[in-house]
Amino acid sequence: MTESGATLPLPRFDVQLAAPDIAPWRAGNAGIPGVMTFRADRPGPHVALFAATHGNELAGVVALDRLLRVGLRPRRGQLSFVFHHLEAFDSFDPNRPTESRYIDEDLNRVWAAEVLDGPRQSRELKRARALRPLVDRVDVLLDLHSMLWPSDPLILSGPTARGRDLALAIGAPPTVVADDGHAAGRRMMDYARFTAPDGDAIAMLVEAGQHWAHSTVDVTLAAISGLLHRLAMVDPHPALPPPPIGPSRFAEVTHTITARCGDFAFLQSFRGGEVVPRRNTLIALDGDQEIRTQYDDCLLVMPSLRPSRGHTAVRLARFIAPEPTTRRPLDRHE
Repeated sequence: MTESGATLPLPRFDVQLAAPDIAPWRAGNAGIPGVMTFRADRPGPHVALFAATHGNELAGVVALDRLLRVGLRPRRGQLSFVFHHLEAFDSFDPNRPTESRYIDEDLNRVWAAEVLDGPRQSRELKRARALRPLVDRVDVLLDLHSMLWPSDPLILSGPTARGRDLALAIGAPPTVVADDGHAAGRRMMDYARFTAPDGDAIAMLVEAGQHWAHSTVDVTLAAISGLLHRLAMVDPHPALPPPPIGPSRFAEVTHTITARCGDFAFLQSFRGGEVVPRRNTLIALDGDQEIRTQYDDCLLVMPSLRPSRGHTAVRLARFIAPEPTTRRPLDRHE
């Protein structure tokens, strides 16, 4: 299924990456196809790295395949490598790279209990239900994504302080954004156990760059390295870049703009991560409705330059200094 429902034709995208052969990992070793789990002798958290939640997002698959082939293993706890939407990934065609995001419906919009437990059927729901037992027991889930339109990389941390703190500690990408998701459905990172105010489980989503760029694999590996080193899950390894060093910045989404009309249009080709300096700047038209920035230094989060009706067109975020917390992420595993 195509990534965009826009009526105008999409531009031609440069596909630099080839889909790797994941045959060695397809059967899995944990009772679920596409899931490879490794346990260390020492206790620690269970971390799951998910790739190909959307079938045309290759960078995460390339990164996980590379780490599996060099035999990366946890020094404590458990580490799961998950090739998420196998069926959509198998349908990827570099000549039509936007048309394998999903098969029946978006796998990253079905993670509400009423949907998972409900009567609706699709190939994506079948896969989500098969993976739900794993999602129900991991301590940290990192969902590895990429983007269709030009954008600076970022981490979506979810609404909790524990998610924000861990995302900031990872250090790559250096921009951390908290948001409330999409009107079209709940993402895996929005699953109830990850967003419960009094819970411990954490889910984050990395948007590592454009879908098919070599640099997106590098950012993906940097994010994985930052997470695994922050949690003391791995020793230094040549396949992982050194842990990121440097300050991160945090922004909170205040407005999620959902396209009401099929002719939603930005006034210019904004890049994700662009900061609009002045409040009340007109940035888009949704039919006769003006879309304006709500404050100075407004961060544009992943503008979709040709959004379809009912889908997120852009998120507006404000930079804030997060309140310090005394609790460290996953204290019980330290």
